[in-house]
Amino acid sequence: MSNNYYNQPPQFTQDVEYGHGDEKLNVPEPNPQGSSFDEVFKVEKPKWHDWPFTVFFLATVGGFIAVAVLTLRAYAQTYSEQGSGIYTNTDTFTLNSNTVILFVFVTIVSICIAMFTLVMARFNPKFFIQLSIIFNIILGIGTAIAYFVMHYYSAAIVFLIFTVISAWCYWSLRHRIPFSAEVLATVIDVMKSYKSTLVVSTLGALVSWAFSLLFSTVIVATYMKYDDKLNNPGCNVEGGSCSQGKLIGVLVFVFFAGYYITEVIRNVIHVTISGVYGTWYYLSRSDQGEPKWPASGAFKRAMTYSFGSICFGSLIVTFVDLLKQGLQILRANVVSAGDTCAQIGFLILDILMGIIEWLARFFNQYSYSFIALYGDGYITAAKATWRLIRQKGMDALVNECLVGTALGFYALFNAYVCSLLAYLYVKLTKPAYNDDGTFYAPIVAFTFLIAIQISNIVTQPLKSGTSTFFVALAKDPEVYQQSYPNRFQVIAQTYPNVFDKLRSR
Repeated sequence: MSNNYYNQPPQFTQDVEYGHGDEKLNVPEPNPQGSSFDEVFKVEKPKWHDWPFTVFFLATVGGFIAVAVLTLRAYAQTYSEQGSGIYTNTDTFTLNSNTVILFVFVTIVSICIAMFTLVMARFNPKFFIQLSIIFNIILGIGTAIAYFVMHYYSAAIVFLIFTVISAWCYWSLRHRIPFSAEVLATVIDVMKSYKSTLVVSTLGALVSWAFSLLFSTVIVATYMKYDDKLNNPGCNVEGGSCSQGKLIGVLVFVFFAGYYITEVIRNVIHVTISGVYGTWYYLSRSDQGEPKWPASGAFKRAMTYSFGSICFGSLIVTFVDLLKQGLQILRANVVSAGDTCAQIGFLILDILMGIIEWLARFFNQYSYSFIALYGDGYITAAKATWRLIRQKGMDALVNECLVGTALGFYALFNAYVCSLLAYLYVKLTKPAYNDDGTFYAPIVAFTFLIAIQISNIVTQPLKSGTSTFFVALAKDPEVYQQSYPNRFQVIAQTYPNVFDKLRSR
């Protein structure tokens, strides 16, 4: 396997004292005088994988910065006319400072809920998984009822369908929970020992939060600059005239760039943390010892040789997200028109797109673990992931490891709460631009997306650790068996297929 960072089985110390019962990981402290990450995990022929996608990503970032400068400049020059508070806006034609304040509230609430999720997982993993499913069923039913009462029927039906799917998942996968709880407990133990995983997650959450605020403000500023409604002072500011076509075009690019940048941020975090977990899995009990500062070494590699691959996979998910968002906007317009048959059709499409999005993210999650562990390009990692799915089975990956499902449910909970907050905020503050109710759907949909993205980034250490552990266990189970025999025995009891070693490419 070319550029394989972790493919050499380590030599283990023979006199290691293993624990009894709940075996302790006893992870050694990093040795500042030891070898560096690059020295331990050498790349014989350094290669910048998928570099054209790095160029494309940088061009996208440049375009987003240009749009941000134009729109925020217009926002700043018309600030006195737009208003500065929740109820003091004179702007009656498009999104204004009222909306900016809403998005600030939403990002703060979403990051608090996501951090609380991370704290909960550190206590009782099994209860964390069970509670996530049960609580989301209850919350989904409550949210659907609330939307029915408020006569927001399209949202109510979607939330009700998601609730039914959640209930079915819990019933059919409940016997898989012991294995998932054991995996989550191991991942959390490693996370506690390697504080760098929490540092990376915290920094990633802060970067994501800051970018979410910028992204939200640029969306609002774009409406202020290019909306061709009457009396829009932004049309008189340098940066282009106003028109409906220009507004739609700029918004499409801004949404694309925002999704893309957010995905890249999240996946850089994933690959970095996966490198730390790979270091623990292969070297925590080896004679050669661990490299110093594995997180910084893994981050450096994620931002250099593997960055093009990260941009490649992120682009695929971004297109799926953008298509899903476009269908949701079209569905909202159909709902306003009152076409029942079209509403049902778009509802079915929305569900199908949700499944496609989940599959794309699921596939990427494991592909990036291969990239972090073995230094593959994206296509090679995708092929390895496909072999993993074929050999272990989709049922094994999805049903036997519910950690990702549980975290997904908590992310949905975060999105439910923030979406409902956004709807109530707009309804109670009654901004003039929403007198006809046309902005409910895009604001709720965008809020839902912000909460999902922030939650995904904050809980990334658990997702990265879970997928990396599963990939390493599938490829080299004997390493874990020799390193932590008691824990391996528990894994074997709850997951007999652990001995079915993943075949080489």
